[in-house]
Amino acid sequence: MAVEGALLQRYGAATRAEVMRYLAAGSPSPFLDEMLAEYPSRGGKMLRPAICLANAALFGNEAPSAAVRAAAAIEMLHNALLIHDDVQDGSELRRGKPTLHALHGVPLAINAGDALLFAAFGPLIDAVSPLGSHVIRQVMDVTAMMARQTAEGQALELGWRDRNVLDLAEADYMRMALKKTAWMGMIWPAQLGLIIGSRGRLDPEMVLRFGYFLGLAFQIEDDLRNLSEDPGYGKEQNGDLAEAKRTLMLIHVRGACNTDERARLDWFLGLRREERGEADVLWLARLMHERGSIEHGRRVAAAMAGAAEHEFAAVYGALPPSEERTFIGSLVRWVFDRA
Repeated sequence: MAVEGALLQRYGAATRAEVMRYLAAGSPSPFLDEMLAEYPSRGGKMLRPAICLANAALFGNEAPSAAVRAAAAIEMLHNALLIHDDVQDGSELRRGKPTLHALHGVPLAINAGDALLFAAFGPLIDAVSPLGSHVIRQVMDVTAMMARQTAEGQALELGWRDRNVLDLAEADYMRMALKKTAWMGMIWPAQLGLIIGSRGRLDPEMVLRFGYFLGLAFQIEDDLRNLSEDPGYGKEQNGDLAEAKRTLMLIHVRGACNTDERARLDWFLGLRREERGEADVLWLARLMHERGSIEHGRRVAAAMAGAAEHEFAAVYGALPPSEERTFIGSLVRWVFDRA
């Protein structure tokens, strides 16, 4: 196993144990406890907690137990948002199994997502309380910023679809992906780790650009995998097309197709999800291949990865060699090689 794989596995196991400890701490509750543990128990890559823990180690590691609690908070919040995202998107699969609302219905799923979101503040408060008011303020500031950015990104994605916004540029997609994916997925975990590891002595803005470019590469690659036949992807193939998500490839193909194809595409995007048939979804998937949209997405993802490597060198390059630095540096390649 590679160094980065071993570290991801070790950090993932520590985070998962902490998550389950917090979830088991309350009094038993029917119609809730089973659902709170459902997504965390399915595994997941534990990327976000590992980013937090690695940054804490790299920038001082002065409070290792606090960093593990912060990692648990990140994972709990991430799973809460997944529950809500699956409802909002009408998704059918999550990590290779039926989504929570498919198993238990929308009302109970939303309630579980709400509960898990608020439960995440338990380990986060426990993490920062012993570290002093300066650290507490920094952590609350970056958390509030992440929450706002994530909500704005989700609002853009949902609003474009629900209002059938057609005239979008690639810059619009980049802005949405920064807010929806990069902030919660890469920037915030790195900032939490840096703040806790250094006890607030370092500026959390220093990891922002690395997380931004890494997050963009991750989101574009994720969108590309949704169009592939990758059996390890964990969600339904072409689900983004059926949901009419405004991905980079969709924006590109609309600009690259002819008048008749654009008219059919715009008609398709204007339908409700249940009205979009499989034949039309497959037609759009083929059109993306024919008009070079898939290859375009790969080129842009590679460019974002190159920018992330540049930012990695600027932020982490002068640090002493370590397992954690190797792990952070490997994330750029991992975006494309992940199982």
